[in-house]
Amino acid sequence: MALLQHSQDLAQDTGVSMLICFDHEEIGSESAQGAGSPVMSEAVSRVLGCFDTSDEMLRVTVRKSFLISADVAHAIHPNYPEKHEKNHQPVLNKGTVIKTNQNQRYATNAETGFLLREIARRGDVPVQEFVVRNDCPCGSTIGPIVSGKVGIRTVDLGIPSLSMHSIRETMGCEDVKTNINLFKQFYKDFANLDQSCNF
Repeated sequence: MALLQHSQDLAQDTGVSMLICFDHEEIGSESAQGAGSPVMSEAVSRVLGCFDTSDEMLRVTVRKSFLISADVAHAIHPNYPEKHEKNHQPVLNKGTVIKTNQNQRYATNAETGFLLREIARRGDVPVQEFVVRNDCPCGSTIGPIVSGKVGIRTVDLGIPSLSMHSIRETMGCEDVKTNINLFKQFYKDFANLDQSCNF
């Protein structure tokens, strides 16, 4: 929805915005249409080929690109609050969650986390933070898979979900709305923000 709205007025847009939906995320992403496939790198190469076919421009394009790996995030469960770090307890209807894991189960790092937080601040969109406890293993997302294979800067985020993967998985309606607003702000302002940063 956010990309469609953004595409209605591209007069000031100098970049290429894409949305890619992968299959087989829950079974490892290693398929012809999963995140482990060449779909993403081929899409970047083919789109770039319309403008420039040099290897150097491909490297520059990948370096300037940014991927939001959007999924869901574990909201704090009222019966198991000890499973979350004290200062990282996402709740429903309080905003999209930026997910960080130093073992790279999520691809967010200092730079990509900052950029998304700043996009949220500029759009007055609430975000929350989630860091997995050191003694609790966690799953992963397509973020580390795509960023590792393609080299694109990546942030992992998700809408908080209670009882993920159960038959009664629950999300907050407000989080869907604010997530759309976050993506609208991203499409609108990311290029300007990225250009103003000197990382």
